[in-house]
Amino acid sequence: MPLGIPVSKTRYNIDLVFANLFFGANFSFYVSLTRNYLDFQQIFMLQVLSAAVFFIPFALFSKQSFRIRWRDAGNILIVTMLIVYGWMYMLLWGSSYTSPIDASIISTLGPAVTLITDHLMHPHKYIRARVVGVVCALIGAAVLLFDHGFVLTHGSRAYGNALVLVAVVAIAINTVIIKPQLERLGTLVVMGWYYIIGLAVTAPFFWKYIAHTQFLKLPLQAQAELAYILILGTVLPMYLLYRGTEKLTSVHTALYRYIQPVTAGILAIVRGQAVFDTANVVALVFIFAGVVLVVIGYKYYVRHGLPPVGSDGKLRA
Repeated sequence: MPLGIPVSKTRYNIDLVFANLFFGANFSFYVSLTRNYLDFQQIFMLQVLSAAVFFIPFALFSKQSFRIRWRDAGNILIVTMLIVYGWMYMLLWGSSYTSPIDASIISTLGPAVTLITDHLMHPHKYIRARVVGVVCALIGAAVLLFDHGFVLTHGSRAYGNALVLVAVVAIAINTVIIKPQLERLGTLVVMGWYYIIGLAVTAPFFWKYIAHTQFLKLPLQAQAELAYILILGTVLPMYLLYRGTEKLTSVHTALYRYIQPVTAGILAIVRGQAVFDTANVVALVFIFAGVVLVVIGYKYYVRHGLPPVGSDGKLRA
């Protein structure tokens, strides 16, 4: 098991594996649907609605909901906005302009963002060596963002990549912020409240996109892709991601994100949607090297129980 996770937590590692497999496949279907059949706003509203239908009953009929404190409610509100608008909306918007391979490679920045957030909330884990790793990861993202120039023109591939980057930052931050509530209230209750709030902040603005759309008249392939996104690409992996986050560390949650570009890349190539180019390879190498540096530093200090600050008050290298 990665980073020495006990065998008793194997199921939660498996949760994270499958969550990222399902998320990785989404990129190919996002591109296919948004470029041929539906506006991204339609898919966005359907995602929120399908998740709400599944998760809200767990919040309404659970005794754990009565244990929610004001601090819990504040965290859930913040994370709901990060999930609904920061992740779902931005990811769909960006995927409508970029390629599945670019989008999935950018998603691997998640570990670096998670660890930066983890440092801001738990400074005792920070060491200088991790700065190098984060810089490498950001260089990798810049390679994709500026591969075709340094201007983020609206509707360009770079513009789509930038939107995907915003989505990745949002999903990475939220898994750190919400962990205390997941541990205290349980995954299903927290996610139920996500979508009570999520439906309230999206339906007034986006219901019009699906109110008169005849989805059953879409081609069978489009219906199948949409069904995948809503069930296997949203409801199930969201549950698996947060159940794994509840039981494991933020570092583990972040590292399993490397499954996504493999899944997305294979599916995009098989479906003729994209090919790996030099920019993809260079970006992936930088991002992967960056996260390896960050995690090696984290493992070393955790394993040896060393404080990140020496007796002289300086950060250890």
